[in-house]
Amino acid sequence: MTGTSVGAAAILRTITLFDGITDKQLTELIQAGDVLTFDSGDVMFQEAQPADFWWVLLSGKIELVRHAGHEDSVIGAMTAPGQWAGGFRAWDPHGVYLATGRCSGPSEVLRVPAGDLGDLANSWFPFGVHLIKGLTQTVRSIESMARQRESLVALGTLAAGLAHEINNPASVSARAVDALTETSEAMMSAFGRLAAQSISPNQFLALDTLRQQTGPPVADFSPLALAAREDELSDWLVEHNIDRDWLIAPALAAAGIDIAWCDKVADVLDGDALGPGLEWLAGSFSMSGLLAEVKESTGRISELVAVVKSYSQMDRATVQSTDIREGLESTLAVLAHQVNGGITIKREYANDVPRIQANAAELNQVWTNLIKNAIDAMDSSGTLRVSIGVEDSVVVVEIGDTGTGMTRDVQAHAFDPFFTTKGVGKGTGLGLDISRRIVVERHGGEIWIEIRPGETVLRVRLPLRPEKSP
Repeated sequence: MTGTSVGAAAILRTITLFDGITDKQLTELIQAGDVLTFDSGDVMFQEAQPADFWWVLLSGKIELVRHAGHEDSVIGAMTAPGQWAGGFRAWDPHGVYLATGRCSGPSEVLRVPAGDLGDLANSWFPFGVHLIKGLTQTVRSIESMARQRESLVALGTLAAGLAHEINNPASVSARAVDALTETSEAMMSAFGRLAAQSISPNQFLALDTLRQQTGPPVADFSPLALAAREDELSDWLVEHNIDRDWLIAPALAAAGIDIAWCDKVADVLDGDALGPGLEWLAGSFSMSGLLAEVKESTGRISELVAVVKSYSQMDRATVQSTDIREGLESTLAVLAHQVNGGITIKREYANDVPRIQANAAELNQVWTNLIKNAIDAMDSSGTLRVSIGVEDSVVVVEIGDTGTGMTRDVQAHAFDPFFTTKGVGKGTGLGLDISRRIVVERHGGEIWIEIRPGETVLRVRLPLRPEKSP
């Protein structure tokens, strides 16, 4: 509650913090603020909220509390008169409280608005204020540059992975197009030689009917079985005095053609027309197979583009109804090139997970940080577990890995800015500080680490609709 302390000036004068100011300045400071009293359990200020006030303890005890997981942890306490908290917005427009201030007994404090504190400090100690502002701006600049560098490193990693994923189907398409050019020229040549044999329309119709009646190639042919089929067809072609058997036989074998089918073609065409006819048919089968390859590879490229669009959310609103499963799957797809054969992905998705109101692109950044760290921790071997569930109307995401684990010391500092366990040149941190800010400050959720037997788990809880829109 609000009150007035006639002895505030006398109390402040006994505090070392105010040794350097005059009585007039002390009076101005008291007039700019309020002397407040609080009871045990009262909360004076909240973690992550704008630090709009400067709080100076006059008497009592104030605990500084940080929230992690389901628990509130006391990280410090203000017990001696003159200890202070907050007020950062006097020189930093983005300053927030680093912890929650909670009274553990009857307490009396001086509360001064950050704006008034800044004005008074600037008039009393302009040089000191310049130093403070410079220090604050320098720290923020370093932090911003470090985060930007980390983002660029992450972007480069994702771009390299995407290029690797796209390169395979793109190469297949390029090779198929080159082969299509050669095949079409060979078909036209064979068709011209077939027409030169003056075959009748009925013969050509019968030949085309045989082509259309051919089903899809047998997919379960082993390499040995396919090679044996090629040898049989090649022998048949040689027996019928057909040139270029080394080109025709592989195409017919790949299309699932057997000797009986070739005998039917021989019944339709005779003499010199049989060779060009079979070559035209072989080219037709090859072209169908090549077109199927182009369709499959370009379809894969389209899928990758869709994944990147889903991951970046570049065509969607900032805050939207978000499917957590879609975000996790698009992140796994983008990071697929980093998951080698020694890492197994285990998905545990509940069926009744509701959509939430969130910034999907920011959450995808969280999933990227957590999954990337899990992959790095396993060093090419282990199980990556990704689960989604619902607890008490809250969506819960777990990213677990069976890697080397995490010491208690690392666990205690994992969410600190710039903290890292990686070597020089491998990023500026684990990205957990960024993840914590996105989950806690932007979405009103929770994120913490759980060490389980044989598994390290990053656990994220997200409300269906944050109290404060991101």
